[in-house]
Amino acid sequence: MLKRLAVLGSTGSIGTQTLKVVAEHPEKFKITALAAYHNDKLLENQLEIFQPDIAVLVENEAAERLKKRYRGRTKILSGEEGLLAVATHNATDIVLTAMVGFAGLKPTIAAIEAGKNIALANKETLVAAGEIVTKLAKEKGVAILPVDSEHSAIWQCLAGQHRNDLSKIILTASGGPFRGYSTEELSRVTVESCLRHPTWSMGKKITVDSATLANKGLEVIEAKWLFDVTYDQIDVVVHPQSIIHSMIELNDGAVLAQLGLPDMRVPIQYALSYPGRILTENNRIDFSRIGTLTFVPPDTNVFSALDLAFAAGRSGGTMPCVFNAANEVAVYAFLAGNISFVEITTVIQHIMYNHKTVANPTINEIFDADEWARHFARKVIDDLK
Repeated sequence: MLKRLAVLGSTGSIGTQTLKVVAEHPEKFKITALAAYHNDKLLENQLEIFQPDIAVLVENEAAERLKKRYRGRTKILSGEEGLLAVATHNATDIVLTAMVGFAGLKPTIAAIEAGKNIALANKETLVAAGEIVTKLAKEKGVAILPVDSEHSAIWQCLAGQHRNDLSKIILTASGGPFRGYSTEELSRVTVESCLRHPTWSMGKKITVDSATLANKGLEVIEAKWLFDVTYDQIDVVVHPQSIIHSMIELNDGAVLAQLGLPDMRVPIQYALSYPGRILTENNRIDFSRIGTLTFVPPDTNVFSALDLAFAAGRSGGTMPCVFNAANEVAVYAFLAGNISFVEITTVIQHIMYNHKTVANPTINEIFDADEWARHFARKVIDDLK
């Protein structure tokens, strides 16, 4: 049966790879709606290829530019109202949420409320509001299908297992481009060197997050909600080759791992095709040439963002949202050249220390915490300049 798909964040790294998967399997998937922030030229190209019913550019000026020159069948919308219309479009079965950061939360909630299954590539949704989102999905009978390679690996390893046999989850991390650096060495790294990830091709924000290990911290919090485990059941190990995407340990000591080359099309396709799989021509592992796979513990003395994420998760309430918001503001400040690489975690730690956690927050309190953290983080960054 043809699955009808909306993609939120269609011009980003995950979004464009998703559309490649769809283009390779037109007999399996149909694009019904697309959403992007401001890249009107790329979105226009996507509209010509996939001809969805509706599309949105969140930035109003970009939407107006596209409306003036576009003559196709797709209805062009703008702003947050248009984004929510795309997320809830009635001709859609699955909404793939690949927007960057906290901005993905509101449309994801809207899609769940509209009864859409979610292919989740926006980890910040569960980081900021995991309890609210998972409860709502359960109430609506909606599936949340993980797209991140690590969570897809855990999901696949858990297939056929009794959940009470699960001892722990082991998330793998590449270690980023600065693995083995000292704090002093990190203080001298540049934006350009930070964006040269050794194994994955990703957008700028997530590439910086990978370098600080904040991304792994976000994945820890996401895993807690996706798989209903405690933080004591989540381990992180650095695996530079990025061949083992994650593992589970069962209560008898058996360990199951999911392996594959670093290619996001594989977990994307699995989330979309689930519960089946689709034959593809993707590259395969040649085990006779793969060489040695290595594993080391993360150096949280140098890369403290991971420990900060664990602390935020254990605090619960609004603290994970605050961790995420502070990190987002700090990362973009680093990309703009306003703070150093090591000051990213300085900002996060300062905001977390000054936050008064709200336990069991409402969705409005989540948004208030996000706004507070961003405002405070900008003030801290101004002081660091």
